[in-house]
Parts: sequence; C-alpha cells; structure tokens
Amino acid sequence: MASKVCRWGILGAANIARKNWKAIRNAENATLTAVASREPSRAKEWIAGCQSECPFPTVPEACDYDALLKHPNVDAVYIPLPTGIRPEWVLKAANAGKHILCEKPCAPDAGQLRTMIDACKAKNVQFMDGVMFMHGKRLPLLRSVLDDGETVGTLRRVATQFSFAAGDDFLTGNIRVNPALEPLGALGDLGWYNIRFTLWVMKYLLPTKVCGRLLTEHSGVPLEFSAELFFPGGVSASFYCSFNTELQQWAHVSGTKGSVAVRDFVLPFYGCESEFVADRPVFNVKGTSYHWESHPKRFAVTEYSDGTPDAQETNMICTFSGLALSGKLDPTWPEIALKTQLVMDACLASARKGAVLVDL
Repeated sequence: MASKVCRWGILGAANIARKNWKAIRNAENATLTAVASREPSRAKEWIAGCQSECPFPTVPEACDYDALLKHPNVDAVYIPLPTGIRPEWVLKAANAGKHILCEKPCAPDAGQLRTMIDACKAKNVQFMDGVMFMHGKRLPLLRSVLDDGETVGTLRRVATQFSFAAGDDFLTGNIRVNPALEPLGALGDLGWYNIRFTLWVMKYLLPTKVCGRLLTEHSGVPLEFSAELFFPGGVSASFYCSFNTELQQWAHVSGTKGSVAVRDFVLPFYGCESEFVADRPVFNVKGTSYHWESHPKRFAVTEYSDGTPDAQETNMICTFSGLALSGKLDPTWPEIALKTQLVMDACLASARKGAVLVDL
C-alpha cells in the first residue's frame, strides 16, 4: 500500500459500482471509506455483498448521499447515479470539495456538463468521466502503430460498433430506457464509447459536421442509433450502438496503406493480453488467378482484462487517485468529456431533425 492513499466514497449503489469497488481495492494508492444510497440500509446490504467477495481491511461505512459528501475522510467520489439526476449531485460534490469520477454519459446535455465542469474548476477538484478503456495499456501501443506512417498510412476512416441484445424485460424494468433517468438511452450508455474512441483516434479534433439516425426508440429513448461524423481533411467516421443487437465491441481504423481491427475496444476479452491486428492486404492478379492475400500482424500487451491490479479499471482509479493526491488538476479529462458530449448532442439533434447534417 502506498504511503498516501486517496479515500473514496461511492455515491449510489449501482451495479457498475461493484466493478469499481474491486478496482479501488486493487489500487495501491486508494481505499474505500463509505458507500451511499438513498436508504443507508440498502447501502449496508450492498456493502456486505461486495465485502464478502472482495473485502477491505476496514468495512466501508454505509450512509446517505448528503452524509457521504460531508464525510471528513472522503477525498474523492465515484458517481454512478442515473444521468437525469447526476448533474445535481456532481455540483453538490464539487461544492463539498470532493474530486469527482463521473459515470457516462456525464450529463443530459453539454450545457449542464459545462456547469458541472465549471463548478469543479472553481472548487479546485478533479473531474473525469469513467471510460475505463482510456486507461488500458493497449491504447499507447495502438497510438504508436497508427502514427508510424506505414501500418495504416494516412488516416481515412474510423468505424465502431458497441451493442448488446437486452431482451424484453429490459424494456420494462431497466432505468436505461426510462426517459426521466436515462434520456439518452443507448446513445449515452454505449455511443459515448464509440464517440470517445473516434475522438481519441483523431487526437480530439472535433468533426465539422455530423449526421445521426435514430433507428429504434422506446418512450422517446434511443434503443438503436447510428451516425456519420465528418472531420477536416476528408476523414470520416461511423458508429452504431444498440440495445437490440448481440454483444459486439469492435473498432476498425482504415488508411491509405492498411487497417487496424480491435475486436474488443471497450472491455478486452477475458484473458491476460489485450490485442489488435493490423493488416495490409495485397491483391495479386496473374492471368486467370485473382488472389486477395491477407498479411496480418498481431500486436498485444500483457494486461488482464478485469479484476486485477493491472486491469484498465484499476489503472483508472490509480490515475485519478494520483491526481487527487497531487493537488494538481489535469484539465485534459474534463475537456475530452465535454467534446464527447458535444458530439453526442449534435448526433442526437441531427436524428431528431430527420438525419440532417448538423454543424458543430
């Protein structure tokens, strides 16, 4: 354990928070002090379940939301509350002087996110969204390959898909189709990752225009969404996200010389490596023989997919905790969260207007 640790609180006993419970436990510079729910009894029950599988030496305290934000032994809060109410609690956490790791989508719209980011800046607290793949060891290797000038060449196209088949019960009982709690539906829950990966590939250059299509919705909430993004220099990108299509998490980056395929860009497949494959096919024609030859090259880093001290979610907690302990804010994280939200807002605005082109 590091000599200094960031003391965490979890504001909301959501399912995804169980993963970050374990990440905090595995992070050498972090510990968990308290977990809050609307009813402390529910937080206590949730803590008991997590503690039985992945125990902290000292059992985290159960409390309500306000008590957690007043807790003197909480430096940072992870906020997995529903998007519809998240801005309110981010503002309260910032005003309480707590550093904030915020689930995505960060807010219902970019205007509210700007207010959240401004509040964090005013109170000198770090803001970061909870996109775990940003903290994996695979991304630096992928960046070096994309930038080597030979494997892909000049970038021309980025395509991604993130989907899962939710089932009928999802439409009746899950908050992700509740317009008051999760108004952005699949676009917010899944499309955030598509957009973030594309922006990362583009080194956070914003598209000039976007075109979004709302393919399926339920009570006004997007269930299935696709979009095209148009960048300066002629680079284009597409993404598809859905609660109706079987689980896929792939990304494909194409250029003038080759392409890179990542089959699992959000959560690496279970195992001890994170990989991607580059290919520079050759089309050989000799007389009546037409051969399209694949020339793949595999790249990988040693990194367990989840639940270990070197998994991407643990790296996220370590990085955030280091920033909180340093007292030096990194403005990059709120900036890229806002850019992601701006693109998402523009895609949704386009879709609501009948898939017209929208300028950013």
